[in-house]
Amino acid sequence: MAEKPKKTQKLKARLPRGLEDRGPAAINATRAMVEKIRAVYELYGFEPVETPAMEYTDALGKFLPDQDRPNEGVFSFQDDDEQWISLRYDLTAPLARYVAENFDALPKPYRSYRFGYVFRNEKPGPGRFRQFMQFDADTVGSATPAADAEICMMAADTMEALGIPRDSYVVKVNNRKVLDGVLEAIGLGGDDNAGRRLTVLRAIDKLDKFPADEVRKLLGPGRWDGGEEGKGDFTKGAELSPADADIVLAVTQQRADWREAIAAAETYLAKSEVGRAGVSELEEIAKLVAASGYGADRIRIDPTVVRGLEYYTGPVYEVELLLDTKDEKGRPVRFGSVGGGGRYDGLVSRFRGEPVPATGFSIGVSRLQAALTMLGQLDTKAEFGPVVVTVFDRDRVADYQKMVARLRQAGIRAELYLGNPKNMGNQLKYADRRNSPCVIIQGSDEKARGEVQIKDLIEGAKAAAAIASNQEWRETRPAQFSCAEADLVAKVREVLARHDVNWG
Repeated sequence: MAEKPKKTQKLKARLPRGLEDRGPAAINATRAMVEKIRAVYELYGFEPVETPAMEYTDALGKFLPDQDRPNEGVFSFQDDDEQWISLRYDLTAPLARYVAENFDALPKPYRSYRFGYVFRNEKPGPGRFRQFMQFDADTVGSATPAADAEICMMAADTMEALGIPRDSYVVKVNNRKVLDGVLEAIGLGGDDNAGRRLTVLRAIDKLDKFPADEVRKLLGPGRWDGGEEGKGDFTKGAELSPADADIVLAVTQQRADWREAIAAAETYLAKSEVGRAGVSELEEIAKLVAASGYGADRIRIDPTVVRGLEYYTGPVYEVELLLDTKDEKGRPVRFGSVGGGGRYDGLVSRFRGEPVPATGFSIGVSRLQAALTMLGQLDTKAEFGPVVVTVFDRDRVADYQKMVARLRQAGIRAELYLGNPKNMGNQLKYADRRNSPCVIIQGSDEKARGEVQIKDLIEGAKAAAAIASNQEWRETRPAQFSCAEADLVAKVREVLARHDVNWG
C-alpha cells in the first residue's frame, strides 16, 4: 500500500519579540513629528547626514550601560572576512566613525543631525523595544560650554515646536565631572572601585524617583523594595559611611535656584580639580541660557542627572516630561525622559589619536510620539486614502485608467480598482476600507452623456447615520452627484476641499 504523502506544515506568521509593526496612522504621525524636529534643528544650523545601520563592532565600542561582556546588548554577526559587524545601538557612535573617517573634508565645528532606527539586544518589555527610532543633533570640534548650552536651548525649542506646553517639560543639566568629583571626594577613585562607583551613580539616578532617605539606603547597606527587611527584592548598596553619603546627597540635592546648586557643589568639591572644572562648566551653561531668555522653568541645573552611556565626559542633559500618567496598574507615574545627551570628548579621539571635543542630543522618537499622542498633539487617525476610480464596464479599463492619470497629473492621489470588478458593492467596500474620500463611477449611460458619477464617501457616511430605512437611502442616494467628464478634476477638488483632505 502506497504511503500517504505528508501534509506540508503551514508556516506560522509571527512577529519577533521586542519588535512592532506600524500602520499608516502611526507612520504618518511619526512623519509629522520628525518634520517639526527637523525644522528646529535646521533653524539652529545643523545639516543632515546619514550613516548605515551596521558598523564594525570595534568601531561602535563597548559603551552600552551595565554590560559586562563584549557584544552584549548589540546584535552582531561575523562577515565572510571574519570581521565582526554589529547593528548600531545609537546614532552617536556611527557619527564618531564618520567624522574621523572624513575629518579633513568636514568643516569644524561640524554640526549635523540624523534620524533612524537603532537596535538593542536586550530583554523586551512593556514600552521597551529592540528596535526604536532616534533623532540626533551633534556639534563636533567645539570644546566651549556654549555648544552644550545651545543644545539645551534647541532641546527646549523642539519640545515647544511639538506642542508641549512650557510647564509640561524641563531640560535638566548636570556634569559628569561633578559626579567624578563627588566620587573622588568620597575616596572612590581608581579602577579598584569601579563597581562601587557604578552603584553610587545608580543610587543618584534614583533621586528623582525615591525620597532622599531611601537613596541613602542605596548609598549605604542596601534597600528592600517593600520598605522593610525581608519585603520585596533587595538591592545591594554602595556601603558608604554616613559621612560620605552626606556628601553625595548634599551635592546632588535638587535646588530651586541654580546658584544654590553651584554653591553646594563648590563647597564640597573644593579639593577636587575635576569637580571644580565641572562646576565651572555648569555655571557658564546656566549663565548662557539665562542670557538668551531661557528660565529655570525650561532649563535648569539638576545634579541628579547621570545618563547611562559610559562615553559621556562633561555636561549631560535630559529632557523630562512633567506629565502625570498612570501605569498598567492604574498608579500615577511621571512620563519621564524622552531625550538626552551630553559631551563625549573621547569618542572621535579613539580613531584620531588626538583630542576631538563633541557634544550632542538624542530624542527618543517612539517614546516622545506616545507622549504627544497622550497630549492630543498628534493626529492618530488614519489618513485619507486615494480617490478610487471604479470599473463599471470591464471592456473600458483604458477609459478608467485615463481618468486616474488625469487625477494624478492634477496632484490628486488616485488609483484604479484592480480587484475583480464583477460587483460594484465590493468596489465600494474596498474604497471604504481604504478610507477613500470619494469614488468615481461611469457606466455606459454616463459615458454616452459625457458624464461621471462622484460618490462622496465622507458625506455619505454622515448621511447614512441619519437615514432610517433602505428605501429612504435608495430614494435620496446621499452625497452622489453627476458632473461633466471634463469637470472631473475640479469637482473632485471641491469634495476634497469640503472635507479638508490634504493628505498631510
